[in-house]
Amino acid sequence: MLEPRKVKWRKVHRGNRRGLAQRGSHVAFGNYGLKALEPGWITARQLEAARVAIVRKIRKHGRMWIRIFPDKSVTQKPLEVRMGKGKGAPDHWVAVVKPGRILFEVGGVDKELAAEAFRLAGFKLPVKTRLAERREATT
Repeated sequence: MLEPRKVKWRKVHRGNRRGLAQRGSHVAFGNYGLKALEPGWITARQLEAARVAIVRKIRKHGRMWIRIFPDKSVTQKPLEVRMGKGKGAPDHWVAVVKPGRILFEVGGVDKELAAEAFRLAGFKLPVKTRLAERREATT
């Protein structure tokens, strides 16, 4: 599973998930992308499950890119511990996702295969998603 090798701070604030994605909101590497439609936290386990679903569907036909990385630590206190005594220990890692963010991209496959792969991956994720296509640059 994905997690940072080194972080500046072990424990981070919860932050907010308001607003739309400013960066990473268009398909940059492949031909099709999986776009988030609502805000949320995607854990490293969910990200890995979605990645496996996409890879199994496209097999060796195309190439896949992961556009998000779980770099925020989420803490958890042990069960049956009294209130207080500080913040819990880091438990798992999440990626903060805002609406419009591209989560995965695939290239070298047709639209039907990409749509099916992203449909299967969408079931593994806690946010609603849809297929996004690459916009060609107009000059």
